[in-house]
Amino acid sequence: QVQLVESGGGLVQAGGSLRLSCTASGRIFSTNPMGWYRQAPGKQRELVALIRSGDITNYDDSVKGRFTISRDYAKNTVSLQMNSLKPEDSAVYYCYYAARTGNYWGQGTQVTVSS
Repeated sequence: QVQLVESGGGLVQAGGSLRLSCTASGRIFSTNPMGWYRQAPGKQRELVALIRSGDITNYDDSVKGRFTISRDYAKNTVSLQMNSLKPEDSAVYYCYYAARTGNYWGQGTQVTVSS
């Protein structure tokens, strides 16, 4: 069983920064991807950033150049540094871990960007 616990959400003004962190526990393998998704009210959950073995990263086009994903393999954590935040970044952000047995999600952390 895998558990993911996020922290770091909150309220910030447009142009500001936030850092999200997620700690994973259970059967975690460094070769399996971890990442962040987000879901705004009335919208589908969407991929924000993903990090794979070898620190290969993927970003949604809307966050490229503003967000940076990183992973500490020894501590089983994944972080998302979010800079130059925009009101359209407001959403619940979910930590994600892809295992052979299925996908795991954190409980979500709210990010609200005021204009």
